[in-house]
Amino acid sequence: MEIRDERPGDAADIGALITQAFLTAAHASGTEAQIVAGLRAAGALTLSLVAIEGGVIVGHIAFSEVLIDGEACGWFALGPVAVSPDRQGGGIGGALVRAGLARLEARGAAGCVLVGDPGYYGRFGFAADPALQVDGVPGEYVLALPLTGPRVPGVITHHRAFGLGD
Repeated sequence: MEIRDERPGDAADIGALITQAFLTAAHASGTEAQIVAGLRAAGALTLSLVAIEGGVIVGHIAFSEVLIDGEACGWFALGPVAVSPDRQGGGIGGALVRAGLARLEARGAAGCVLVGDPGYYGRFGFAADPALQVDGVPGEYVLALPLTGPRVPGVITHHRAFGLGD
């Protein structure tokens, strides 16, 4: 498996993969592919990685900058992450998370946040932080991982493409 940056021409395959990956997921909003497309269109897709096997995109992960209490402070959101349904459970998602976090850290990102399962994301060092909030999301699912900077308390605002707080 190869992990590389998204390239021009990958967008349609990424959108199709994300749609398939979230089609039957209980926690899916059905807008995951639209989120990535919206981030891309707005120039807000800070990091977009794909996993390739046999020349086919089998996984994708997106990172975008967040505001904390209305300020840019070098923190980024992870998500969505998607793996082809027939390849889920094989380590592709984990490899994408690790590669993405390493690239963010190399760029000097202060930290990364996400809304997700603490049981899954805890293995990468993410933990609930009661000082961080996302409107409408229970605190145990708001997870943070400091990279090169300190934790920053406050309300997290994702890019408008996520449709949170609308």
